[in-house]
Amino acid sequence: MKIAIDARGANWYKGTGIGTYTNQVLNYLLNNDSLNQYHLYWAGPNYRNIYKDNVTINMSSKRHHRFFEDYFIPQNLKNNDVDIYHVPQNGIGLSKKTSCLSISTIHDLIPYVMPETVGRGYLKKFIAQMPSIIQASDNIITVSEFSKNDIIKIFDVPEEKIKVTHLAADHIFSPLDKEETKKSIYEKYGITEDFILYLGGFSSRKNVKSILVAFSKIYKNLSKDYKVVILGPSRDEHEKLTNLAETLSIKDKVQFTGFVPHEDLPLFYNAASLFVYPSLYEGFGLPPLEAMSCKCPVITSDISAIPEVVGDGALLINPYDIDDLKDSMEKVLEDSSTRENIILKGYERSKLFSWEITAKKTLQVYKDLYKTI
Repeated sequence: MKIAIDARGANWYKGTGIGTYTNQVLNYLLNNDSLNQYHLYWAGPNYRNIYKDNVTINMSSKRHHRFFEDYFIPQNLKNNDVDIYHVPQNGIGLSKKTSCLSISTIHDLIPYVMPETVGRGYLKKFIAQMPSIIQASDNIITVSEFSKNDIIKIFDVPEEKIKVTHLAADHIFSPLDKEETKKSIYEKYGITEDFILYLGGFSSRKNVKSILVAFSKIYKNLSKDYKVVILGPSRDEHEKLTNLAETLSIKDKVQFTGFVPHEDLPLFYNAASLFVYPSLYEGFGLPPLEAMSCKCPVITSDISAIPEVVGDGALLINPYDIDDLKDSMEKVLEDSSTRENIILKGYERSKLFSWEITAKKTLQVYKDLYKTI
């Protein structure tokens, strides 16, 4: 097969779910599939790292992305007799002029389900393009059965057109020595206390405020002093959260670290006493899986795709119920048998997911679609 992939998102969306997905699937496909020919549309640095004998790299520019999407890529696909073209970033950029079979990975439909939580520019673009992307795609890959059902429900897509390939945690997310990671966290970030961890962004759908409210109700009852450590750059509702911590009189017990390099995230997961992720909507929900892979106990939501991912490896709560969250936090922090049980089940559950499995399933989607030619 001649397979083309719009790989521009690997750099454009680096550090996000879409960027990680694009990069990881690419790495495993190119390192393990020498039978097929790959044409990659690339933007930015590091293109030499992915070069192989069966890989052709076509450089593009973000500044002139419309030209590449509307003219260069469709013509290049035709000139090279490409069989299958895959667009990993929600199908955004898939041209109607594409002459070969096409596949779009649609990660979720958050702009349709919770439009108030999405930036205005992206919302407008997503809503305008998604119907035509759905129609133009011969197959759709999505990351959970939950997202598959959303796509079927909202767009009335035939079930057989949608293929599910779950995401996975990077291999760097693994158990480390707890005391050593605590020492590293202290040296790099000045955190000395035991802490409850959150990372995953500050959109209102992430429901981070509930962590602060729940913690404010229990911290005086806990047998040890804990901090809430919140990772991530200042954006979305970050300022509201800092103000909320002050209003709740827990400002000295909450630490916002700002941006943390990807390679430091396993240190936080391993050093944390608890990871809390009370999101209101996820197409997959990668952070709980990363925490489980590091043997960190997880409390997370019982809605959207999250239960599908964590199974019995986390303590599930109603994210709209503060009392449920606070009771669960107190239970995990104070009851060692509950905590150890969650850690064990979470770690075993995390072994079911890998990027190699994701890439193999993706390649199988290519093969199955190719048989229809």
